[in-house]
Amino acid sequence: MDWTISITDILKEVTTMTDTPITNTAGKSRISERVKHPFRVIMEKEISDHVSGWRFIILAAIIALTCLGALYTALTNISQAVKPNDPEGTFFFLKLFTVSDGTMPSFMVFISFLGPLLGIGLGFDAINSEHNRGTLSRILSQPIHRDYIINAKFTAAIAVISVMLMSLCLMVMGAGLTMLGIPPTAEEFVRMVLFILLGILYVAFWLNLAILFSVLFRQPATAALSAIAVWLFFTVFYPLIVSLITKSIEPPATATPSQLVAFEQFRLALLRVMPNQLFSEATTTLLMPSVRSLGPLTMEQLIGALPGPLPLGQSLLLVWPHVTGLAAGTIISFVISYVLFMRREIRPR
Repeated sequence: MDWTISITDILKEVTTMTDTPITNTAGKSRISERVKHPFRVIMEKEISDHVSGWRFIILAAIIALTCLGALYTALTNISQAVKPNDPEGTFFFLKLFTVSDGTMPSFMVFISFLGPLLGIGLGFDAINSEHNRGTLSRILSQPIHRDYIINAKFTAAIAVISVMLMSLCLMVMGAGLTMLGIPPTAEEFVRMVLFILLGILYVAFWLNLAILFSVLFRQPATAALSAIAVWLFFTVFYPLIVSLITKSIEPPATATPSQLVAFEQFRLALLRVMPNQLFSEATTTLLMPSVRSLGPLTMEQLIGALPGPLPLGQSLLLVWPHVTGLAAGTIISFVISYVLFMRREIRPR
């Protein structure tokens, strides 16, 4: 057999392989490895823009500094917070997130207050900035599905938020482990992980609300002011409105216990319209196992109850309606923004 191959034969073979379309599965897999999915490309670009932008750096620095201050306050006052007959004595590590000396709020209060700013800061110009720069029409002129854009922007922002919150909470746990020398128990660790997930869900609500305003309004400044106005309304003005309403229908001093319980349930129902109220009650229940109820209790319910921390399963049953409310608000905001963006007419500038 002649094993010699001429240069002409090699060139002919290469030409034949080049002209022949690749139809086998291996060829398709090699091509798919070289070509990234459009959703992945947009998501990676958005994550890079968020991480390298000054807006995220400033917001992350503010949240990190305030949380470090809360951590320092908790470490310096944790010895006074632990009492001999404390039912939460076995949950010593969770006090890093809840202890405060009155001069500076606790870690979970800072997350409740500054988390909306992080979500609003990453979402208020998600769509309108692309439209104003003329890049949105250029992207849609390519063979890219329209829903990839809004889905990738939300996914990229929530990925950045998740990494940031997880890093802050792990930093708190690491600092507490270093300073106290006491590792968290398995239940404490699970409660802290659930706190992180709940914080991500809470910030995702404000992120979707900001993306909704970004779809509704052409100018980023208008979208940012609208989102901040909603946040200020729920943080400052809505509790005042609830206070005025409850004072006008407050039962008299001769009211029966059932009337007082009904009034308190009505007041709590009005307050639980606020996302920050849902987050505050849920995190308090998760990080303070001694909390056994989030509503009014009668003397019949208190008689025979043994003092002690609530098991993790029972705490999850208490916070499940709050988690459902936050998830419902997040999904509704995203669905509205998704539908408006898909129906929006986008013309090249």
